[in-house]
Amino acid sequence: MAPGAAHPALLALLALLGALLPGPGGAETSVQPPKAIIPQGGSVRVTCSASCDHPSILGLETELTKKEVDHGENWKTFELTNVLSDSTPKCFSTCSENQSSTSVSIIVYRFPEHVKLAPLPTWQPVDEHFILTCQVSGGAPRAHLSVMLLRGEEVLERQPVAKGESTEVMFTVLAKREDHGVNFSCRTELDLRSEGLGLFQNSSAPRKLQTFVLPMTGLHLDTLRIVEVGTQWLVSCTLDGLFPASEAEVHMALGDQNLEPKIVNHGDSLLATAWVKSNEEEGTQHLVCQVTLGDQTRSRLENVTIYSFPAPYLTLSRPQVPEWTTVTVECKAHAGAVVTLEDAPARLGAPRAQLQLNASAEDNGRSFSCSAALEVAGQWLYKNRTLKLSVLYGPRLDERDCPGNWTWQEGSQQTLRCQARGNPLPKLKCSRKGDGALLPIGDLRPVKREVAGTYLCQANSSRGVTKREVVVNVIYHQNIPAIIVPVVAVITLGAVGAAAYIYYRKQKKQIYELQKAQKGWEKSGKKLNTPATPP
Repeated sequence: MAPGAAHPALLALLALLGALLPGPGGAETSVQPPKAIIPQGGSVRVTCSASCDHPSILGLETELTKKEVDHGENWKTFELTNVLSDSTPKCFSTCSENQSSTSVSIIVYRFPEHVKLAPLPTWQPVDEHFILTCQVSGGAPRAHLSVMLLRGEEVLERQPVAKGESTEVMFTVLAKREDHGVNFSCRTELDLRSEGLGLFQNSSAPRKLQTFVLPMTGLHLDTLRIVEVGTQWLVSCTLDGLFPASEAEVHMALGDQNLEPKIVNHGDSLLATAWVKSNEEEGTQHLVCQVTLGDQTRSRLENVTIYSFPAPYLTLSRPQVPEWTTVTVECKAHAGAVVTLEDAPARLGAPRAQLQLNASAEDNGRSFSCSAALEVAGQWLYKNRTLKLSVLYGPRLDERDCPGNWTWQEGSQQTLRCQARGNPLPKLKCSRKGDGALLPIGDLRPVKREVAGTYLCQANSSRGVTKREVVVNVIYHQNIPAIIVPVVAVITLGAVGAAAYIYYRKQKKQIYELQKAQKGWEKSGKKLNTPATPP
């Protein structure tokens, strides 16, 4: 018990007697101040006094450490130190055996030791409610203590702090897109302005909120559904309406083969592309695309059928043969496929087809095409292979290839076309009989009289030689007087003679008619004037 403190049992007895037996004369006990608010661990002086006509007994009942620091007639001042919690010390007095008492209200204030915002969700879906918790340790008086939830510096909500040493205050918040990347914090306020003191604030460390939107549907995976072994192709995975698209993670795989996607974001859209190379294993494999944002994942799966389908095996018994040699063409397909060989008899569903022919010059360069068909996952696939046949023949040089007679006007632009046929291709040479001058073949040039003559064209190849004569006639202007002019003169003279004869006959007839008429007139006594007879 502190020095100078009354025994608790005695104090209680005196207080009871004072309440039951009020003293005469209305003696009362008073205290100053009736109410005090001090910081935790602080001190306060309390003065107890009695309204008594003669000296009275005064005291202060309390469990706090007290010390009498002053006194006078019917009053005493006590100092209470190291006040740690709220207390109501009681002043009592005894005047002429009459007792009275009154209490002083001592309120202790202290700031919260800790204000903390509990960890936020790592990712919070937009348009969903979630709870933010402010943890407050200490702080008094709680009637003056409140806690606020802040979004940045914006106060979202305020709540009082319930009694208790450690308290959790929970706030319900609707997550929005605008909340992404925003700091949230808690702030306590100890408002003692009504007690003549100030407003004391304490804030927690901020925590950043991450909100997101990941649509339930709309994830598209584009890929080839049927792929040949060893093929490399591009697959793409797209999703619209996610936020923030830049934070999304994409995983793509074909079977147990992880791919390396390239991700491009545009607004709230995501595009992931990756190159895939099918392995050597045939069958159906799963191609998967997974988009993860926050703590949620969306997946899309497509089946890809891997197949093996070599081109058909097409052979010629001999790719190069002399003319009139029998050639066998054969086509075989991969297991499960069927083939069609051009010009071969049709055999439905057969993996093999064959054709035989007696090769002629017309077959030289002929293409033989074989088509193979394979059904994969309900689709028909086709592959072709073509081979060419080489037929050795010739050389040949006939009227179709090299006309035997050419007649041209001197100075005209002409091309002498003379081509030998054969396989191998023959070499052609045309030389004029007599002087051996070469005939220009295949060139467009003006015709000169010097090229006229008879030429011997000879085609040579490893298969033999063939020859043909070609006559070239050139018409030029000096030939006209020697041949055409005499003919024209004869025709002209003949025409003039005929015209003179016809004129002479006509004049002679006219004279005869006039003479006859004149004789008639003479008999009738009249004279007829006649024109002079032409010479």
